[in-house]
Amino acid sequence: MDYTIRDLERWSERIEDVARDVGLDFYDQEFEIINYRDMIAYEAYVGMPSRYPHWSFGKAYEKTRTLYKFNLTGLPYEMVINSNPCLAYLMNENTLLIQILTIAHVYGHNDFFKNNRLFREGICADYTIGMFKTHADIIRSYANDPSIGYESVEGVIDSAHAIKIQTSRVVGEKRLSYETMKRNILEDYKKKSERYNILEPYTKPEPPKIDKVPLEPEEDLLYFIIEYGDLKEWEKNVLEIVRKETQYFIPQIETKIMNEGWASYWHYNILKKLELPEYLNMEFIKRHNDVIAQWSGSLNPYFLGFKVFEDIHKRYGKDKIFEVRSIERDESFIRRYLTEELCMELNLFSYVKQGKNYVIEDISDEAGWKNIRNILASSCGMGMVPYIRVIDMSRKDKTLILEHVYDGRELNMDYAESTLKHIVDLWGHTVILKTKLGGREIKIVCDEYRKISHI
Repeated sequence: MDYTIRDLERWSERIEDVARDVGLDFYDQEFEIINYRDMIAYEAYVGMPSRYPHWSFGKAYEKTRTLYKFNLTGLPYEMVINSNPCLAYLMNENTLLIQILTIAHVYGHNDFFKNNRLFREGICADYTIGMFKTHADIIRSYANDPSIGYESVEGVIDSAHAIKIQTSRVVGEKRLSYETMKRNILEDYKKKSERYNILEPYTKPEPPKIDKVPLEPEEDLLYFIIEYGDLKEWEKNVLEIVRKETQYFIPQIETKIMNEGWASYWHYNILKKLELPEYLNMEFIKRHNDVIAQWSGSLNPYFLGFKVFEDIHKRYGKDKIFEVRSIERDESFIRRYLTEELCMELNLFSYVKQGKNYVIEDISDEAGWKNIRNILASSCGMGMVPYIRVIDMSRKDKTLILEHVYDGRELNMDYAESTLKHIVDLWGHTVILKTKLGGREIKIVCDEYRKISHI
């Protein structure tokens, strides 16, 4: 290691001053210096200093450790937690230049966490670390309780993890009570009925079914199971913990391209202002190009986000990039600001599978670039996750009816059937999933004994 902790402190102070000068607005920043083994562990726990115990975290650790041991994967230069103060980990194996670049990159993330609306409207950053620690303590208390035990807790978490991303896609959504929803539905029906009486020949609306559950399609599966399932109190608490922690990560899923692009944009511009000595400047150019290099066969979010922010700044000015950082998510970011010229410059294309082969469907020309942009926009963030919601529950036998909102992409049947079994484990009754396969509508039925059939 060719530097000391004091060296890093001095560089951090300089970087923080430049970050403020260029207009970044961030939480107080804390750094922790760790070794590569610690980084692998933090990566497995998604950066959290404390997390509830579950085998999936150990599996993630062993996988990354093995790949790293045989030089089949690298490790991130840093990890940053959306908390106040913002906590970031730096690996002590990194060179001085990597640490400088990483510190500047962290201030970009910090600013994004504090100012993007999805993070502002989600879980409060002031309570992040305390929330995860409290959750870990609760889960451990259940696992150590002789009347419950680790295996029972693990089973509930297994099933919760299988459906945790099937949650509300509106960050910070304020949920209406059952009675409020019923009142709103009745008022809406009354208005439609009055309009029918005045303006013939509108079709007379059918009376709403206000005794059904749910009143409107429910996309938060864990919430629905907690509210209407036959669960013990500790099981509900475990599901609520998994649900709450998932809500913390949704803004990160929804802004991966923007967040990494923003941090890359600012580490690049901050380091240019630092007037690095020549021996560091050469490494800076190489390391920056490594960060935003195009990936073979897939899109590098650092690269795409960096290029789009760079283009916005060039076309609209500095104030615009701060506005975009505050109000957009990846989907709207791409739809609004990925231009034909950028698609051509980045050599983007779309492809489809035909038989056993993949063939190019569209290229970035005048005819194809919009389709490429739309495919990217609909496939990023939560668009990567199948949209499945509860549409009905039988009052008689509590059979649960789920609907896959089909958008042209079919479900993987192996995953769908395995996931239904986990839902049955939590629900305790038959679960039916409506979807499309091969152009026709089908129902996948999983009964209370976990037996699968197709209708």
